[in-house]
Amino acid sequence: MPLFLIERNYAERLDVTAEGVREITEINQDIGVHWLFSFLSADKKKTYCLYEASDPEAIREAARRAGVPADVIIEVSEINPAAFA
Repeated sequence: MPLFLIERNYAERLDVTAEGVREITEINQDIGVHWLFSFLSADKKKTYCLYEASDPEAIREAARRAGVPADVIIEVSEINPAAFA
């Protein structure tokens, strides 16, 4: 399945809760996208999330349903540095 990096910009500091993560995970499962990992900026106003999805539209739909931004969606591929050692 293709990998996508999603940049999300928030107007206010993001407060991550277990309930919020569960809700987003349920929405993602309904749509068929898989949240793999996220980084939160130091000011807590931006996240960079790695997802598996069939296409960017599935990610946009999941974000819309969850009420979170999906400002930039970029298809990426993995480079494993250990494979070059």
